[in-house]
Amino acid sequence: MTELTDLGIAAIRDGVRAGDFSAREVAEAFNARVAGAKALNAFLVETPDHALAAADAADRARAAGEAPKPLAGVPIGMKDLFCTAGVPTTAASHILEGFTPTYESTVSQNLWDAGAGMLGKLNMDQFAMGSSNETSAFGNVISPWRRSDGGNAPLAPGGSSGGSSSAVSARLCPGATGTDTGGSIRQPAAFTGISGIKPTYGRCSRWGTIAFASSLDQAGPMARDVRDCAIMLEAMAGFDPKDATSLQLDVPRWEAGLSSDLKGKRVGIPKEYRVDGMPAAIETLWQQGVDWLRDAGAEIVEVSLPHTKYALPAYYIIAPAEASSNLARYDGVRYGQRDLPEGAGLQDMYAATRADGFGAEVKRRIMIGTYVLSAGFYDAYYTQAQKVRALIARDFEQAFERCDVLLAPTAPSAAFALGEKSADPIAMYLNDVFTVPSSLAGLPAMSVPGGLDAAGLPLGLQIIGRPLDEQGVLDAGLAIEERAGFAARPEAWW
Repeated sequence: MTELTDLGIAAIRDGVRAGDFSAREVAEAFNARVAGAKALNAFLVETPDHALAAADAADRARAAGEAPKPLAGVPIGMKDLFCTAGVPTTAASHILEGFTPTYESTVSQNLWDAGAGMLGKLNMDQFAMGSSNETSAFGNVISPWRRSDGGNAPLAPGGSSGGSSSAVSARLCPGATGTDTGGSIRQPAAFTGISGIKPTYGRCSRWGTIAFASSLDQAGPMARDVRDCAIMLEAMAGFDPKDATSLQLDVPRWEAGLSSDLKGKRVGIPKEYRVDGMPAAIETLWQQGVDWLRDAGAEIVEVSLPHTKYALPAYYIIAPAEASSNLARYDGVRYGQRDLPEGAGLQDMYAATRADGFGAEVKRRIMIGTYVLSAGFYDAYYTQAQKVRALIARDFEQAFERCDVLLAPTAPSAAFALGEKSADPIAMYLNDVFTVPSSLAGLPAMSVPGGLDAAGLPLGLQIIGRPLDEQGVLDAGLAIEERAGFAARPEAWW
């Protein structure tokens, strides 16, 4: 029999419903798997009792003949950006160390209402700021992958949702929540050979999710395959009156609508995404993706997104500006860390708490954001960046007049070694070159694994869709998944 921890969300859900195994057996298997994988540093807090309680509830409901909940029997990992009642939530930052929310984020509550259990809180880049999970105050997450060419250096699992990507790839959980501000679901999914989707901005509530950049942040699922992402996203999404940016729309039945038949669909290839210095393996995979989608019945057209080259600079003005405002609340007064030097006044306490509590990358972005919002620079930087953002959104609108979805690489490289780029913030920021434009436009976008590079590391392909067309994105992702036949998984060393 297949090990329970090798099963994905759909297989666990269906197996529990059929009585092939109990939900408790599943929870116990994953709890043991999590407990035995400390070397990955993927979990900040383990919550085996939460997983077991949800499993027992699922088993009791089945025994009583009650209609099963959508995720009954499925244990998941929760990124430590989502507030969870009674369970510490730190956003991987010392400044929130010791903070235990008394309330539940809407996304996590939706998942518990659907029957899911929580295996624990997942490590991440501090306040979701990073592309390699090296900015966490609680140590780096290690990718479960290793280079096949003899290189044994620990690799980055991507970021900011690096704990989520590492845990799903290593079979510590069948699915996990992530958040995506500029690529933080898609890039780590590509680095670790899993799938992840950022839905349209507003599909998932931001209430109870620790804010980074409020006009960009969006929750989404990370899982083994496209179907599992669709199942999990259905449970996560929905209107929330507590979030002013939440979309008041019914949640589509994405899983039921899945189809890899793309006859009559047009796939756009953005010519501006062919960046200088792109590795040959990425270029080859992109062309392979084109061939796969053509084989699925799609027509391939070239499109232009002329303002793409301005997306990264615009993003690294807008996101830090919003972060400098959002993170002003962490001042040592109400919750979390407080540093109070002897004889210090209020301003001294603010300064000491923030200097000690925030990591270097968070401080860097707060300072950038404060600078671009300051008098004399607001119009020169922030206002200009917002104008560029509008132009980028218009580029996508015009491209979607000619096609239904776009195909691009997810990241400009495979996973890199920890420490390889951390000394150069600009090199790190370039990881988001393919993911940031769709984030600025609020579009649904997904990464699916397409193959391996010469060193045996996963590479991802990205599908970008029209606003609210998660179904089109999932369908194109499924078409790639079926043709890629990606079955590689990391060999356990941890």
